[in-house]
Amino acid sequence: MTASIEASTVGNFESPASASDPFNDTPRRISNLRIEELQDVALPAFSGLTLALVARFVLDWNGLMSTVVVAMVATLAFVWIASRERSGPLVAANKVVSTLVWGCGALALGAIAWMLTFVIQRGSKRFSFDFFTHDMAKVGPLDPGGGVLHSIVGTLEQVGIAAMISIPLSVLTSVYLHEIRGKMASLIRFIVNAMTGLPSVVSGLIVYSLWVSNHGYSGIAASAALAILMIPTVTRTAEEILRTVPDHYREGALALGAQRWRVVTKVVLPAAKAGLITAAILGVARALGETAPVRITALGTKGLNVNPLKDPQSNLPTFVWDQVRSGNAVQIERAWTGALVLVV
Repeated sequence: MTASIEASTVGNFESPASASDPFNDTPRRISNLRIEELQDVALPAFSGLTLALVARFVLDWNGLMSTVVVAMVATLAFVWIASRERSGPLVAANKVVSTLVWGCGALALGAIAWMLTFVIQRGSKRFSFDFFTHDMAKVGPLDPGGGVLHSIVGTLEQVGIAAMISIPLSVLTSVYLHEIRGKMASLIRFIVNAMTGLPSVVSGLIVYSLWVSNHGYSGIAASAALAILMIPTVTRTAEEILRTVPDHYREGALALGAQRWRVVTKVVLPAAKAGLITAAILGVARALGETAPVRITALGTKGLNVNPLKDPQSNLPTFVWDQVRSGNAVQIERAWTGALVLVV
């Protein structure tokens, strides 16, 4: 009798398949978001949205944000009331917080989707093959042609050179800060944290005073300014990634007699490879959309310049800036298409 009760208990708590096999100890997988939970939130969400729309109509609101806030607050109130009556205050509080977290995530994704849709809608009008194969050298303010070939080449060269300068330096700095932990680690970490809040225009002014004032505008000068902006971003992110590598990896390698530099190159960095790639992507994203430092150091040009070591050079952010500030409808359309290319 006792054995049958124990078998029944195992079957109830371990897996539904245990009904046929009472000794099946396969762990049961529980999904993060179940259909029942969606159903519990669906009706309060519909009620909250309805209440917000009615209030918008009655009170004659014009702002979208106020409607969203009212809908969110009303939804949370309805979730609390429905869950409290059925499951008690503790479960109700848990569902309210869960609904708030999922709602904030949905709002963030909705804002991103709206921005992408808006850029695609405005920028797709001139999105064509000719737009990628022509520059603006022989295009007048009212001419319908022109393209971003010169800006794409400038962007790839400037950001590529900046990445080759900043990413290895940043990874080595993060290794020194977390793995070596030398005497200057605190000072270097303080400088990196201070550089994080550095305005982008300041990096351009630094390169301008040290290089451009003596050698002229060039793409390599823009790369130097962008590298200054990328270094703190990549360094801080890479240091946080190195902290996620378990210490027993290092201890095991050191116990086997490996030198510290071999532990770093053969154990720590391979274990953190995916995170370091993410840090590099964040650094590139930090530099890809900058306009002010490029404007100060590379100036920008309407023609194609494939030599980053000499003469002014354009990139996509400066192309968008030059086109959108004109106020001409044709140039504004080109600016939106350039923004679409930059997003892609």
